[in-house]
Amino acid sequence: MNILSMKPSSHNACLGIMRLLAASFILSMLWTSIVSAADKKIPRLANGKPDFSGIWQTTSAADYDLEPHGNRADAPPSAGIVEGKFIPYLPKALEQKQKNFAARTTNDPALKGYTLGVPRGIYYPEPFQIFQRKQDLTLVHQFGHSVRSIHTDGTDHPKDPYDWWLGDSRAHWEGDTLIVDVKHFNDKTWFDHAGNFHSDALHVIEKWTFLDANTIEYKATIEDPNVFSRPWDIDVILHRHREKDFQLIEDYRFTLDYDQYYPPKPGAQ
Repeated sequence: MNILSMKPSSHNACLGIMRLLAASFILSMLWTSIVSAADKKIPRLANGKPDFSGIWQTTSAADYDLEPHGNRADAPPSAGIVEGKFIPYLPKALEQKQKNFAARTTNDPALKGYTLGVPRGIYYPEPFQIFQRKQDLTLVHQFGHSVRSIHTDGTDHPKDPYDWWLGDSRAHWEGDTLIVDVKHFNDKTWFDHAGNFHSDALHVIEKWTFLDANTIEYKATIEDPNVFSRPWDIDVILHRHREKDFQLIEDYRFTLDYDQYYPPKPGAQ
């Protein structure tokens, strides 16, 4: 169609459509540019995968209690990080959780210096550091300096495993999200100081996603047919430490009973 042969009303309508298409094209290019710029800010390995290396920490009060709670003598108030607010315990397991809560000031495994487990180590209020290679991520937690490996080399869980404090972690990528399948746990850790617990049938599926270069959204689906009536989810934000010279501080819990002897005192035998 020749635009010059059109009637004035049709000509104006055509020009309007052309302007609209041009504006849409410009907005599309602008949005693509914005997304591309934001994407470039996410650190990446040489193979193009997101690089989570760094020191991270939550600002949430999740470790005190995953569920919503008011101010307590041993915990600040919090809206909780459980999607749907409350953990779906089986009736008998709920009784055990209530016993744990009543005895939390003495029976919380963290108070004994035990390894925190998964996912508690992620939202415990101490930093942890990630070292990442294409074939794995190594997480070093300040609390107890426990070390966890997440394998991204395509290998599967051991066929004849032991039960471990941190389970066995095997991961793959879905776009820029790291999906981690964790199982083969022992039953010696809690999810928080409020006594939320699990059995050795615990199975955790984690999702790690950059919101920007210095913020990670951490999600996890938790299932344990011995304790819960259905799988349930948590969602927490992790922040990168950017303070100058920030580093993990030695925090070997099993040495606490011997602190009086270190460093050696002059003249001590």
